[in-house]
Order: sequence, then C-alpha cells, then structure tokens
Amino acid sequence: MTDEPLVLGIETSCDETGVGIVRGHTLLADTVASSVAEHARFGGVVPEVASRAHLEAMVPTIERAAETAGISLSDVDAVAVTSGPGLAGALLVGVASAKALALGLGKPIYGVNHLAAHVAVDQLEHGPLPEPCLAMLVSGGHSSLLEVTDVTVGVEPMGSTIDDAAGEAFDKVARLLGLPFPGGPHIDKQARSGNSVAIDFPRGLTSRKDLERHRFDFSFSGLKTAVARWVEAQQRAGTPIDVADVAASFQEAVCDVLTRKAIDAATSRGIEDILIGGGVAANSRLRAMAEERATAAGIRVRVPRPGLCTDNGAMVAALGAELVARGRTPSMLDLPADSSMPLTTVVA
Repeated sequence: MTDEPLVLGIETSCDETGVGIVRGHTLLADTVASSVAEHARFGGVVPEVASRAHLEAMVPTIERAAETAGISLSDVDAVAVTSGPGLAGALLVGVASAKALALGLGKPIYGVNHLAAHVAVDQLEHGPLPEPCLAMLVSGGHSSLLEVTDVTVGVEPMGSTIDDAAGEAFDKVARLLGLPFPGGPHIDKQARSGNSVAIDFPRGLTSRKDLERHRFDFSFSGLKTAVARWVEAQQRAGTPIDVADVAASFQEAVCDVLTRKAIDAATSRGIEDILIGGGVAANSRLRAMAEERATAAGIRVRVPRPGLCTDNGAMVAALGAELVARGRTPSMLDLPADSSMPLTTVVA
C-alpha cells in the first residue's frame, strides 16, 4: 500500500447512489445516480422507492466510477461505506454492497458516519483539515455544529436542530410557494430577484431566554409555520404573493440564524476555522453571509464546491482514505446499517 491509499466509497443514506474513488486527497471519480425525479411527484423522499433505486443503480454506478478513475476494482486498498445515519432500507443496500465488494476483493471495509464524511470531503478541495475546526453541517436531515479535532476519531456536538432541519424547512416552504422538490435550489434562485427584508420572519432560538438553554441549537419549525401563516393571510385577503420576496425573506432568516450561531460557537472555543457542509451549504446566500461575518470576526471559512456539498460517494471515500492513512482499525464484516448512528461514532 502506498502512502496515499486508494479507497472506493459508497453512499446510499437517502436518495442518491454515490460512488467515489479517492487516492489520498485526490479525487479520481465521483459518480452519482440520483432518484430525486422519482420522489418529486410525492413532494419528498419515499424510503421504499429510494431503496429500490439504489438496488438498480449500485453495480452500474460502481463500474462507471472505476472506469472514470481508470482503475480496476482489485487496485483499491479499502472500501468505505456510509453505515449511518440515514434511511434504514437505503443504508442497508449500500452496506450490503460494500460488504460483498470488500469480501470479494479481500480488502478491509470501513463503515463510516455520514456526517463525518461531510466534514472530510473538504480535504479533496482545500487540503488537510485545520485542527481544530468548527463544522456546520446543514442538510435536509441535520443542522449541526460540531467541534472537530480529529475527524477520524470523533467529533464533539455543540448544537443541533430540535425540530425541522434547515433543508427540511426549505423543502416545506418551497411546497407552500408552489416550487418544485427539492426546494433549496429553487428558493435560492427565486431569492436572487427578491427583497430579503420585505417580510420580517422570526429567527428561532435567538431570544435571550432561548439562548440560555439552546445557545448553539437550531429550530426552523416556527419559521416554517410563520411563512405558512403569512401566505394564508395574503390568500385570504386576495393579495398576490410575491414568491421572490417570500423566498428571499425566508432564506435570509435561515442564513442569519445559521451563521450567527456558527460564529458564536467558534468564538466561544477560540476556533479560527469554520467548515460548512451538507446540501444547504450549496446555498449562495449562506456562503456569502458566512464569509462576510466570519471575516469580520477574524475567522476563516472553508466550503466545498456545491457538487461536493450534497450527498456523494467522494465524501465517503475521502473519510475512508483518511482512516486508512492514519492507521485506524477497519470495521468488522458484520457491521450494521445504523439509521440513528450517533455523531460521536466515526467508524462502526
């Protein structure tokens, strides 16, 4: 094995079958087969549909990744796979596939944490992670603030969502506004032509009382409800709804809370680097506001390019490569698909 391990990563935690191949910190292939179009007519992800789509896509996606990377599967040093958290059935397809591949190739397997992988993927673009750093992971299922000292050992949760995650709120508000699923990209696009201060939507868990108990936690359920009530009031009054203004004002409220709490968390621990990951990290306003506020606080911000923010196999391979390089113990072949895998567990 070389100093830069060649690792194949498999990601199936939700609706995307991702296979990535990484050598050290160099991305060789990032192949994704998405079933999002199959879920769009339901307005959200249907677990059974996702699981079946993973089954159909797995082998061709692995083959396409190997062809793109210009390698034979026998060349890999290890196989990494998302073991959790995520949809149980979807995870099971990925874990079973990775076990079969690792067993057939005679290679070690690493069942990794989906959220830790979102942190590790930044190394493919910006090099080794600063230690420590603060990771803000924002997606359809998670809004988390994590202190990361060594991504291969564990992370320390500082804050999390207590109800709707940010990405979930984007999807629900998009549905209210008649925008397609997934809602994040469509709200971002509409917001660019809207007025972000047109409507004063609430900022969850930012009052003095809330900050005493939930200083670094997030809540977007009240914001989602506020948008729904505002839209209903306009409809009752027969007033046309300016979708762009609603989108911009909603997006501003989400990004304001996310960035404000991330800067506060980093400052409280003397951390000088913030890493933003997860699907919502692709949001243009979140990126701009984070950069602006972090610069003012003397903090550096790292955000992977949008394609690496959403779920993908490259992030799993990146974490796997780091685990191999640091000599971490592989998983056993009976590793589980754990839908509620805790943040503090990096390898199953």
